[in-house]
Amino acid sequence: MGVIQTVLPILFGTQSNVLRETAEVFRENAEAAANRSQEVQLSALSQMAAEFAQPKVGVFDRVVDGLNRLPRPLLALGTLGLLSSAMIDPVWFAARMQGIALVPEPLWWLLGVIVTFYFGARHQAKGQDFQRNLAETLARVPQVLSNLKALDTYSEVTIKDLTQVTRAETNPALAQWKAAQRG
Repeated sequence: MGVIQTVLPILFGTQSNVLRETAEVFRENAEAAANRSQEVQLSALSQMAAEFAQPKVGVFDRVVDGLNRLPRPLLALGTLGLLSSAMIDPVWFAARMQGIALVPEPLWWLLGVIVTFYFGARHQAKGQDFQRNLAETLARVPQVLSNLKALDTYSEVTIKDLTQVTRAETNPALAQWKAAQRG
């Protein structure tokens, strides 16, 4: 017995949660991992909220935003214009397409890169706006949950009050007493 009492504390330690501490050597503590994950998520949300806290209100920002909105409608309207010009005057359209056929291939690659970067940057900006809105929505979750809890409490109290009123009205002895009091 003396050997077991000497060997076990050496292997497993002398603290009160020996099994937990031993198991954590082989498996991560789920509760601690969840706490670390929550801390990471909260710090990321606070960093994102701080990043997008400055609204764009200057004239320059509004002008640049307006210019950034022009290429997509112009490309769409230009394509529709080319389609309608091909139907209205096919010879004129064919002459223009012959000019496009003479554009060298490296210039097409450059145009592709420019359009890709423009739309990629636009997609990234829209994605960041979406993430900012998502962060604002997630920041309101605790308030919504407390409101829901208050509403649940209120509805439980109301249901209990209604059942008591209903029971009082269906009590025959009480109805007889009320009739005796009236007459």
